[in-house]
Amino acid sequence: MTSNDATTHPATLPSRTLGTGPAALSVSALGLGCMGMSEFYGTGDEATGIATIHRALDLGVTFLDTADMYGPFTNERLVGKAIAGRRDEVVLATKFGNERTEDGTSLGVNGRPDYVHRAADASLQRLGVDHLDLYYQHRVDKDVPIEETVGAMAELVAAGKVRHLGLSEASSDTIRRAHAVHPITALQTEYSLFTRDIEDDILPTIRELGIGLVPYSPLGRGILTGAITAEADLDPNDSRRTAYFPRFQGEALDANLALVAKVREIAEEKGATAGQLALAWVLAQGSDIAPIPGTKRITYLEENVGAAAIELSDADLDALATAVPRDAVVGARYGDMSTIDA
Repeated sequence: MTSNDATTHPATLPSRTLGTGPAALSVSALGLGCMGMSEFYGTGDEATGIATIHRALDLGVTFLDTADMYGPFTNERLVGKAIAGRRDEVVLATKFGNERTEDGTSLGVNGRPDYVHRAADASLQRLGVDHLDLYYQHRVDKDVPIEETVGAMAELVAAGKVRHLGLSEASSDTIRRAHAVHPITALQTEYSLFTRDIEDDILPTIRELGIGLVPYSPLGRGILTGAITAEADLDPNDSRRTAYFPRFQGEALDANLALVAKVREIAEEKGATAGQLALAWVLAQGSDIAPIPGTKRITYLEENVGAAAIELSDADLDALATAVPRDAVVGARYGDMSTIDA
């Protein structure tokens, strides 16, 4: 991509394969994270969210990601409305495990086999579909052996309710144990220019096992787009304003925005936006990677799709490595890392 048109789209959005053998699943190279349409990143609007999903499908972004806890429950209903009549175009992924009540109260992480079945049935109903293409355990329940949880997930596959299985934020040991029970197609975890710790152990493990990677927050929760220049740019009820996201607080935010400025400089030389360059970097890390940048606006969706047309040279990758050294980002990715499997 050499044009200065930030919404230039590839003629055809390429596909990528997650998993191997019977567990292989073909998805669009870029997916769409739907969470922010319903919760966490300011006020959502259902009509706008549905319109964004429709535009995504028209552009070839057919890999849609949601979870029962988003809303809670409202995001699955929104996605279900959006794909009604277009189910055959969609690779549909949702998640269970972060249990919440209708009023939003968190009940903690639940990986008990009986809950796995109840959660899947409820998701199918809310989404208005007869099967899920990819079903993730959203967080690992440290009180339930992973073999029991994945065993229940495998029963869903046998029943035809789920086609492929995934894990989210799982450690290498958990991934190996899960994969021994039933082939795992994909691991969803945070991965971006700003979050690269999985490169040490987890990424080599899933590649050894033939498991694909689905990076969430590939734009560092939006900071890598360059659209955030200060805390004041965030909606008053945006969760990124809270201590739960240390990278957006005070001096940490200032330091991290300085890194984004360097990314923007490189992007401008290529006629791209900072966000497009950051997504292109994730895509360049391997053909077994399909990131799911989230947005609730068509404009940002179209910008993200433009990243698929950007080719990065070795010199470009070296420049980005220099601009954003792996240990340069200030702040933990969560203020509370206790639910992350380690």
